Amino acid sequence: MEPERISWDEYFMAQAHLLALRSTCTRLSVGATIVRDKRIIAGGYNGSVSGDVHCIDEGCYVVDNHCVRTIHAEVNALLQCAKFGIPTHGAEIYVTHFPCLHCSKAIVQAGIKAVYYASDYKNDPYALELYQNAGVKLKRVEFNSLYIEREPEKKRATIHALKDKLIEKGVADEEIQRLLTDLFS
Repeated sequence: MEPERISWDEYFMAQAHLLALRSTCTRLSVGATIVRDKRIIAGGYNGSVSGDVHCIDEGCYVVDNHCVRTIHAEVNALLQCAKFGIPTHGAEIYVTHFPCLHCSKAIVQAGIKAVYYASDYKNDPYALELYQNAGVKLKRVEFNSLYIEREPEKKRATIHALKDKLIEKGVADEEIQRLLTDLFS
C-alpha cells in the first residue's frame, strides 16, 4: 500500500506558505506561487522594493491604512515572470490570503485562469466580480499548517511530553509506536 500524499492543491499552497516566511511586512505575511501544468513557474512574497529599507527594519510606511513600501506577493510573483519572460496566460496562482483588489486586477490582466487561496482576507466584492467576468476560477484551499513546521523544537518537546504522559498512564509501547507512526505518516 502506497503512503498517502498531499494533494496538488495542498502542495502548491504549502509552497505559498513557505514563501510567506520570507515576507518583510510586519502587518501580514503573504506568499504566492504561480503554477502551470503542475509545475511552479514563479513565487513571491510581500516586501519592499529590492534595495530599499524593509518594514521589519524601519516599520511600515502607512498611507490611508496601507503600507506603500510593500509590493504584494502576487505582484512580486507576476513581476518575476515578466522579468524572466515567462508567460502567465493560462497559469494558476496559489496565495496564502485572498488577493486585494489591485492584485486581483493584475491577476486577471495577466491571464491567470484560477486563484486558489487559503484564507479569506477583506474579499473585495469588485474583485469577485472581476474574477467572475473574466472566467477565473476561485477556490479556497484548506491548509494544514503541519505541512510546514515553523517550530520543530517545540513540536518535538510536545510529542515527548505526550509520550511520557501515555507511558505514565500505562499505555503499551506498541500502541504508542502505532500512534506516533499514524501521526507522522
